[in-house]
Amino acid sequence: MIMKEKFARWDILFLQYLKRDWKKIIIWVLGIGLFSSGFIPAFKELAKGQGLVGMYETMQNPAMISMVGPTPIDSAADYTLGAMYVHEMLLFCGLITMIVSLLHVVGHTRKEEDLGLTELVRSFQIGRQANSLATMAETVLINVLLAVVISVVMISFNADTITVEGSFLFGASIGAAGVLGAVLGLLFAQIMPNSSGATGVGLGLVGLLYMTRAGTDASNPDWSMINPMGWTYLTYPFTDNNWMPLVFVLIFSLVVIIISFVLEGSRDMGAGYLPEREGRAHAKSSLLSVQGLFARLNRGAIIGWFIGFLVMGAAYGSIYGDMQTFLQSNEVMQQMFTQADVSLEASFTSTIIMVMAVLVSILPIVIINKLFAEENRSQLSQIFSTKVSRTELFWASVGLAIFAGVLGTLLSVAGLGGTALSVMESDSSMGMADFFAAGFNLWPSVLFFTGLSALVIGWVPGAGKLVYVYLAYSFMLNYFGGIVDFPDWFLKTAIQDWLPQMPVESFDLPVFITITAISIVLMVIGYIGYKRRDMAEGA
Repeated sequence: MIMKEKFARWDILFLQYLKRDWKKIIIWVLGIGLFSSGFIPAFKELAKGQGLVGMYETMQNPAMISMVGPTPIDSAADYTLGAMYVHEMLLFCGLITMIVSLLHVVGHTRKEEDLGLTELVRSFQIGRQANSLATMAETVLINVLLAVVISVVMISFNADTITVEGSFLFGASIGAAGVLGAVLGLLFAQIMPNSSGATGVGLGLVGLLYMTRAGTDASNPDWSMINPMGWTYLTYPFTDNNWMPLVFVLIFSLVVIIISFVLEGSRDMGAGYLPEREGRAHAKSSLLSVQGLFARLNRGAIIGWFIGFLVMGAAYGSIYGDMQTFLQSNEVMQQMFTQADVSLEASFTSTIIMVMAVLVSILPIVIINKLFAEENRSQLSQIFSTKVSRTELFWASVGLAIFAGVLGTLLSVAGLGGTALSVMESDSSMGMADFFAAGFNLWPSVLFFTGLSALVIGWVPGAGKLVYVYLAYSFMLNYFGGIVDFPDWFLKTAIQDWLPQMPVESFDLPVFITITAISIVLMVIGYIGYKRRDMAEGA
C-alpha cells in the first residue's frame, strides 16, 4: 500500500512526459539511430580491395584500440564488414547515448526539483516518487525505440556479414548504454545537493569509465569486463554475438534503480546526501566585481573540466610508450608510416589534439550559456538594478570563456605531452614544444565556438544548444573523415578542417589569423544583439 502511494499516478505523468517530449524523442531516436546505423554504405566502399586488411592492421595500434575498443578477430583474413563497423562505431555511439540519457534523467528529476516544478506536481494527487519512475520509464522506452530503429536500418541495407542477430545485438548494446547512463543520472540526482552537481559528477564518472577502459582495452580487454561501460561494447556483434554483457547491464541497472528509489524516499525535497557547503558570513571582495561573480558562478564547472582535461591528456599520453613497441613488432605498420613519411607519434598526436580541442571547446560554450541561464531564471535582477551595464555582463562572461579556453588547452596539452614524453624512449623525434604547437594551432577553433556562442546569446539566446550540435557535427566529420571518403567541400563545413593538423602538417599563419578575426567579429556582433534585445527575465 505504501509503495502504491509513493508511485501513485506515475502512468499519468509518463503519458504527459511523452506528449511534452515528443519532438525531442523524435530527434533523439532518429538522430542517434541513423548516425549509428547509416554508415554501412560508406564502410562497404572502404572495405573494397585491400581495405579490410589495411583497416585491420591500422586498428591493431594500441592508440586506436584505446579510442574505439578491441576486436575479437585474430587475423586480417577474418576481419569482415560487420566486424569493422562494430569496431569503429559501437563504443562511440554508445558513449553518446549514455551521456544524452544521463542528462535527460537529471534534467527531468533533480533539475525540475531545484526549479520548484516537482513541488508543484506533488501538490496534486501524485506520489512522492512518481516523477522519477515516470522519467525512468520514458527514458527506457526511448532507448528501446532507439535500439529497434538501429537494428531495422542495419538489416535494411542487406549487406554481407550484417546479420539479423548481429544487428539486433548492435542496437541493443547502444540502447543498453543509454539505460546505463539513465540509472547513473538517477542515482546522482539523489546523492548530490543540486542538479549541477549531479550532472557534473555523472559526466565525470562517465569520463572516468571511458579513460579506465582505454587502458584496459589496450593491455588486456578481459579486465574491461569489470567496467560497466565495457558491458555496452564487448558484446562483439557480427562476430561473437555475446549477449551476456547485456544481462550484466540489466542486473546492474535494476540494483542501481532500487538504491536510487530508497535514497529518494529518505531524503528531503531539494536536499542531497552530500550537503552543500555553508557559505561565508561575509562575501569576498572578489564578488564585488562582475568578473569575480561570474568566476564564482562557474567555478565548479571550470575546476571539474580542468581536471578532466588534465586527466584525459595524461590518459592518452600514457599510450605513447606502447605505440613504439607495437610499431617495432608490426612490419605492415612500419611500411605504412614509412611510405607516408610520418611517425606514428606525430600521426596519433594530430588526431588526439583534435579530439581534445573539441572537448576544450565545450567549456566556453557552457560558460556563455550560463549567462543566459542566470538571466532566464531571474537571478540577475539585483545586478540590473545597480549601475552594472549589459556591456560588463556580456564581456565578463566572454572574457571568462576565453580564459577557460586558453587554460583548458594548456592543461590538456601539458597532460598529453608530459605523460607521453615520460613513457616514450629518449630517441623520440617529438618534444614538448611540438605538443604545445599542435595544441595551440587549433586554439582558433576553440575561440570560434566561443564567438559562435556569444553570437547566439546576443540574438537568439534560446538556441544556445545548437552550438553543441554544430560542435558534435564538426567532431564527427573530423573523426570519420579519415576513414570515409568525404568530398573536400563537405569536410570544410567543420571549422577544425580549415586548420592544419600539426605536427603532421605545417602551421598556417593566415588561416590562424583569419579564424581568430572571424571569432572576434562574431563576439562583437553578439554584443550588439545582447545590448539591444529584451531581457528574458520575467518571461
